[in-house]
Amino acid sequence: MATKSQLTQATGTMPEPAPFPPTPLLIDPRRGDVEDDLASTKSRSLLAIGGRLLAEISLPKLVLAWIMLIGLPAILLGLAPLVVLGWAATLSGQVATELAGLWSLVILAGLAALAWFGGKPVLRAAERSFWSLNALAVQPIYTLFREGLRHIAGRLAPSLRPHRLTRLYAIAALGGGLLVSALSCWLVVLAWPASRWVGDAWDLLTPLQLIVPALANATVIVGCYVTGAALVWAIADAALGRPADLMAFDGLPSDARVWRVAHLSDLHAVGERYGFRIESGRTGPQGNDRMHHVLDRLDAVHAREPLDLFLITGDMTDAGRSGEWAEFMDAVAAHPALAERVLILPGNHDVNVVDRANPARLELPTSPGKRIRQLRTLSIMEALHGDRVFCFDTESGRLGPTLSETLAPYRDDIAAFADNGGIRRSMRLTRIWDDVFPMVVPPTTDDGMGVVLLNSNAEAHFSFTNALGLISALHAKDLAAAMELYPRAGWIVALHHHLVEYPTPAKAFSERIGTALINGTWFVGQLRPFADRLVVFHGHRHTEWIGQCGGVRIVSASSPVMNPPQNGSVSFFVHKFAVGGGTLKLATPERVEVRLPDGSGQGWADPSPPVDRAASPATGSPDPGHRR
Repeated sequence: MATKSQLTQATGTMPEPAPFPPTPLLIDPRRGDVEDDLASTKSRSLLAIGGRLLAEISLPKLVLAWIMLIGLPAILLGLAPLVVLGWAATLSGQVATELAGLWSLVILAGLAALAWFGGKPVLRAAERSFWSLNALAVQPIYTLFREGLRHIAGRLAPSLRPHRLTRLYAIAALGGGLLVSALSCWLVVLAWPASRWVGDAWDLLTPLQLIVPALANATVIVGCYVTGAALVWAIADAALGRPADLMAFDGLPSDARVWRVAHLSDLHAVGERYGFRIESGRTGPQGNDRMHHVLDRLDAVHAREPLDLFLITGDMTDAGRSGEWAEFMDAVAAHPALAERVLILPGNHDVNVVDRANPARLELPTSPGKRIRQLRTLSIMEALHGDRVFCFDTESGRLGPTLSETLAPYRDDIAAFADNGGIRRSMRLTRIWDDVFPMVVPPTTDDGMGVVLLNSNAEAHFSFTNALGLISALHAKDLAAAMELYPRAGWIVALHHHLVEYPTPAKAFSERIGTALINGTWFVGQLRPFADRLVVFHGHRHTEWIGQCGGVRIVSASSPVMNPPQNGSVSFFVHKFAVGGGTLKLATPERVEVRLPDGSGQGWADPSPPVDRAASPATGSPDPGHRR
């Protein structure tokens, strides 16, 4: 048989290499298989995925997680009145009877020391426990009831006129509040006989007997609060009105300073060349080619007309893994001009996906896995804009140090934790994540434009609930304080989760509930006093929409990576802003089309002209279908 060299000498040309593999593969790994669709919401419903996962969940870990997340906060909350009222009763009794026995004096001294040295931490622990229970168990139930009634109402009367549908939504909110309030009253009645509110010294000898009264106390406390709060929430939600498309954009004065802001979201970078995304599975794109095309297109837009800001509202990665962050950073680094202007914030896929290969895996609250995902995210944020964003100082009510300065004292601990892990190191780094948010890019002038970056991710420890969101009351307070420091400035408030359901709601109820910002309508109420001076930017649902709710303007970005191409292209928006007269003006956005080579074989398409408001007077949304 002739060798390659002999054939080359005889013919003067190198023979074509034989195809590899020589025979078709039974299963082509480049095309993926059923394992890539394991948690794909595009191929299966959330209920179908959840039903299958229930059989694979570790029940001991689930019980332990419930004890740590709900049981312990409930016990701490229930013990607070026993300790406080017990101390008060003992103190008054000592004064009243003037007992001077040694045992009484010891008890009195011990309780006084507890109140003096430990009273504040105890009260703080009780407060944290209360809000933890509220976030984990109360507000989700109210949201479930409210959205459930709204979903049923929308299904039963899909053709109602907008004003009638708004009224129906308000009635559904009130109905949800009444149901939750009634349920809370019933639980209070059931728990009251087992409650006990005054402790004594003998309880120290039998602490286990305090568990039931403490749990009953917590049920009564939270139940009484919810009985009234649910009605307040319902009335506020009913008064807020239904979200609506933005009816008109603002004209910008010819002499105004104009800010150009490119808004992307949900790029979902994967760490493998042939990797699929968790949500889309084999129905979505492989690898990161589409993300590279989008960034190439944006770089060309910037070269022609410079951008002031490039904002990505979360889910830069698909599961927050190191390889995915490396791919994202390489993509951004290839465009230095964009890297200088980019601001990012955490999405649920960046910090809350426990295990992309095993959606049934449950993570305990003490697991270092959640901490390392948070620190990876902070590491990337610090590298991209650590010296441009400031952490807010709650104590002083002013802007604090930059993100880089805030993280500087912890660098050695973070590096050691990244290398070796460990629960003790994880606990030492617990406060960093909460302390750095909100991050603020202050306006450069009194009448300039600033940006606030929020973390809207709920504390999820299970992949199936990773998409839920929550804005803490403390972060909302800091946000308001930051904006009040610059009363003439305009603001972009950026977070990952959608504040409210879209005018065209999700068809699947599971999608409507499973991805919600639990206290979204409450947060809209917190923003209303600043509505003229801000615009909210978010992503999460891969839905393109520009609208308003309660007077607050909201811009929702689609995912140019996850959404299917339309006519061989995907798109995103460049928004234009100006500040004048104490208001932030939002102009008609510019849609930028990205022609995908796999869709048409062509290069880039020219950017579409700005949307003509006269062509669609009924809506300010460039995509009335809301599902581009």
